[in-house]
Amino acid sequence: MAIAAGRWTAALATIGTSIVAVTPALAQTSDLEEIVVTARKRDESLQNVPITVNVFTAQEIQSAGIESPRDFIAMVPNMTLVETQNVGNSFISVRGISQARNSEPSVAVLVDGVLEANPYEFDQELYDIKQIEVLKGPQGALYGRDAIGGAIIITTADPSDKFEGSTRVGVGNGPAERAQAAISGPIDSQGTLRYRASVNFYDTDGYLQNVYLDRKADPYRDYSARLRLLWKPADDFSADLRFSYDLARTTAYYFVIPRSNEANPYSDFSTPGNANDTTSPIQNNNLGTDNRTIVDTALKLDYTLGYGTFTSVTDYNHTKEIDTGDAYDFRPVTTSDNYALTAGVPAALGGPFDESQSQFVDVQTWSQELRFTSPTVAGFAWIGGVYFVHTERFISTGNLADRGLGVPVVYQTPIVDPANPFATNTNQTFLADSQNNNAYAAFGDATYEFSPQWEFDAAIRYDEDRRENTTDTPPEFLPTTTSFTGESRKAVFSATQPKGTLRYKPNDDWTVYAGWSRGFRSGGFNQTGVGEVARQNGVLGVNDTFQAEIADTYEVGVKSQFLDRRLTVDADVFHTQSRNGYFFVYIAADSTQNLGNLNATYKGAELAVTARPTDRLDVYASFGYTDSRITAMADPTVIGNQAPLVSKNTGNAGVQYRQPLADGLSGTARLDYQEIGRTWWEPYNITSRNPVSLVDLRLGLQAEKWTVTAWSKNLTNKIYNAEFSPGNVGGAGFLWRALPRRYGVDLDYRF
Repeated sequence: MAIAAGRWTAALATIGTSIVAVTPALAQTSDLEEIVVTARKRDESLQNVPITVNVFTAQEIQSAGIESPRDFIAMVPNMTLVETQNVGNSFISVRGISQARNSEPSVAVLVDGVLEANPYEFDQELYDIKQIEVLKGPQGALYGRDAIGGAIIITTADPSDKFEGSTRVGVGNGPAERAQAAISGPIDSQGTLRYRASVNFYDTDGYLQNVYLDRKADPYRDYSARLRLLWKPADDFSADLRFSYDLARTTAYYFVIPRSNEANPYSDFSTPGNANDTTSPIQNNNLGTDNRTIVDTALKLDYTLGYGTFTSVTDYNHTKEIDTGDAYDFRPVTTSDNYALTAGVPAALGGPFDESQSQFVDVQTWSQELRFTSPTVAGFAWIGGVYFVHTERFISTGNLADRGLGVPVVYQTPIVDPANPFATNTNQTFLADSQNNNAYAAFGDATYEFSPQWEFDAAIRYDEDRRENTTDTPPEFLPTTTSFTGESRKAVFSATQPKGTLRYKPNDDWTVYAGWSRGFRSGGFNQTGVGEVARQNGVLGVNDTFQAEIADTYEVGVKSQFLDRRLTVDADVFHTQSRNGYFFVYIAADSTQNLGNLNATYKGAELAVTARPTDRLDVYASFGYTDSRITAMADPTVIGNQAPLVSKNTGNAGVQYRQPLADGLSGTARLDYQEIGRTWWEPYNITSRNPVSLVDLRLGLQAEKWTVTAWSKNLTNKIYNAEFSPGNVGGAGFLWRALPRRYGVDLDYRF
């Protein structure tokens, strides 16, 4: 390990020396603004922070057209996002650490300093945003459980001390339309109480065609709003109150399962999985529904004394999502294999039928953080705090009979017809569980500058997650004879997350750092009885309880900047050993989505270069590489395979040019390129998706108060699958189609 680290360090030094040699070729004009980040819970220069951080400022968010998490994640090397099944299911993979349906997240997400406790709330529209920071590597020492792969810090625009506002309207293919507005200013004459209110509306008929229904499969409508009130009656005290609301209405479950012979309902049983198959169309007979509601209230208090700042962060969140749609094998009723299998059912019992499905998730969280942040005295600074979150969660899933008469929503109670269990719109399967969880944490961080060149940062956090799961499934729907209604399962998942980082700054333009950190992601419960069902269906490694994940990461990195920040070069290498990482499998026998555990090793590197050769031209390029290997699992045949949801390499490149025009106008052109390398989806490596190359283009015309932008995402109309989701071992798997080309025009006005 030491020899390998030495080789990487030598390679990074060579890269840095090469960059220094070519920097005189760049124009030495006015310097660029210094970027300030809050990665270590205090304001610091990006150049000084010994963490791999990708930052998107308000200007970059505007120029790159970042309107959702998929937009900025696509620009971060060694990071990918899968959006699938329903709007609440989105999986982030960072340096190989990934997540899955109904799992704990792989990164901690904070909005205005408030930790999101529920992964179902992550994938929202982004509007009126000040800055986004993406931290890589375990950040649990400061941000707690689930920051095992990193952290995403989103800061919304601050309330202003004078009246200002902005609007955006846009149209696009689909057709699609968007409208946004934000206003801000003081409420009282002294300006001690300020407000900022922003709203967002987005609506599209969709982009993916359902050939059976002859309409779009993916209509989407989103209403969202946010209000921030900032009260600062004195320099030493501030209160920041935020209300936010989001309502998304779309569809779910428009999966595709290819057949080797479309005319034969049984041919898909022998069709091997192929993540690259885009020949079979979306053809569900049920469009389905997917409604998600998020209500969030947060209060942040800061009180500064001469010896430091006390901070209190209180948050309440309530997220509900109901989604319905087709079930296996996601085809019109009369051509489905379920219909063929039930062909012998007498008409008195309902006759041949297909299946649909419904899932309901209801999560409420209350959280409280208290911390103290010291000033820097004689090179020493520290942070200490405690954190608590209470979670109440209910989930129900089930299959219903389907003969083409639609799909009802099913919440806490299944639809039952005792006289005819196979009647239309009755539940054939139904599982329901509720959870009552309490998590506690205490953390501390200390930073000491031995000299202007050397700094050491040590942090540690202890997390304890106490979970209780109650089986709410009615007796007639219990999947096994050993489970019972009202059954309570309890588990405690805990870990200490230490982190140590040594930083060396030979001068203001260079930062070299090396460190070790441990991340912790809590375990949890699959729905009651699925462990036994999994074993009956030959699925190994899936139990009623999945274990907590621990990941140890070693990292060496370098940051450099030249020519008044006109050229920056960042590079790092990492090695992560994960124990009890997640993998996902769908078991058709009880229509459940389940998590299992495996061990894996991840190692890789990242390189990012940004340059501004002239005041009119910006250029950037980045590359990420991750090699993963499964080292242990209940099924030993997978050892040595690639870990699930890992893209072996990712690459980004872009250029933006600004051209002054007459009468105060200027024009911009921006081209962004993204490559997602070969991607594996499940432990058996049944199939991998070929590399995907995507191009985005933006052309803009700006004046002092307005901007018109024509844009296109996936300009070349690359058709590919966003996800391959495994069914039972060896099955064809479910394919989720990625979005094709989108384009439109936006008008922004500022006042």
